[in-house]
Amino acid sequence: LKVIAIDEQLRVIYEDNVHFDKDLPEFKTQGGVYIHSDRLTVTSPVLMWVKALDVILEKMKSSGFDFSQVRAMSGAGQQHGSVYWKKGSIQILKNASPELPLHQSLKGCFSVSDSPIWMDSSTASQCRALERALGGAQHLARVTGSRAYERFTGNQIAKIYSQNPEVYKQTERISLVSSFAASLFLGAYAPIDYSDGSGMNLLQIWEKAWSKPCLDACAPGLEERLGCPVPSHSVLGPISPYYSQRYGFSPDCKIVAFTGDNPASLAGMRLQEGDIAISLGTSDTLFLWIQEPTPALEGHILCNPVDSQTYMALLCFKNGSLMRERIRDECASGSWDEFSKALSSTDAGNSGNLGFYFDVMEITPEAVGVHRFDRDNQKVVPRFPKEVEIRALIEGQFMAKRIHAEKLGYKV
Repeated sequence: LKVIAIDEQLRVIYEDNVHFDKDLPEFKTQGGVYIHSDRLTVTSPVLMWVKALDVILEKMKSSGFDFSQVRAMSGAGQQHGSVYWKKGSIQILKNASPELPLHQSLKGCFSVSDSPIWMDSSTASQCRALERALGGAQHLARVTGSRAYERFTGNQIAKIYSQNPEVYKQTERISLVSSFAASLFLGAYAPIDYSDGSGMNLLQIWEKAWSKPCLDACAPGLEERLGCPVPSHSVLGPISPYYSQRYGFSPDCKIVAFTGDNPASLAGMRLQEGDIAISLGTSDTLFLWIQEPTPALEGHILCNPVDSQTYMALLCFKNGSLMRERIRDECASGSWDEFSKALSSTDAGNSGNLGFYFDVMEITPEAVGVHRFDRDNQKVVPRFPKEVEIRALIEGQFMAKRIHAEKLGYKV
């Protein structure tokens, strides 16, 4: 959990963080999560998130941070995680005692104590059922911006409902991680914003309203458990009195809707129409501001957090830096300098030589293995010369990004 405070000139005046594994060892997480024995189910304890908030605010208080100067607050949460509030929790949240840390007041508030998160892939059967109910994967993508994905919240809710109808019945509200965090500051259930809400397989991205066929396919009575979605820049209301009394926040401090981490990256990078951002990580992601999207079976279309009338497209490529590092180790004796030199020594276009490099099953597209082709489209085995291999990898990765972005409606 990270906090950052900025002044009106956008200068950073304070930052800090809480590391789940290290600072909250009592929850026994690894990387902030529990990976269950089936290796498919991945969850995080909700109370760990609440306690992390208590810890970070106490750290700020003891460092002398002046909470009374805070005019407004917003945040970003990991996309696709979900939190299940037990019946009657709204009263406890509203009336939390400023004498107690929040996690003590809220410990009985959750009907599901371990939240499913973005790493979970245990809902394959729910995904297939949702796609069938909506008349196929492409039609679901046209309505919600994405085909059914195992981590998406609608499918996670469907799994909870089918495995534990009693638990679902005891749930009065379902939050995303982002709207959950906003709820803690608001002292009331915060609405889900359009942008994070479009990563659920439940929101009609064109109408900005829940899709009735999607809701019905997942669980009964779902609409009242989700509340009404709102634009990502909505002011939700003033901060809960709990924070004024315990930490000295001004009662006028405004809470602005929280959103997902991917939409927040688009906003934070200040992307504008026609811009494209590429993040080169373990997985590579590509996000772009887009006017007229064409939802496809690969990639995601989300509502734009900055401008509710437009969209953002998101593509994820699993074989990112790990693939580049493997080729660096094999072809450039582990040195990025040598890798760069080899890349510069070859011409753009690589004399028509091209490669697809997928050590693990790729997301975009669903393919695996390493495949090399020469200028006549003949397969090359076993491999290219070292410098040709390096350029084939880099060019192949970037051409794939461009081609898949164009499929989603991006125009270069």
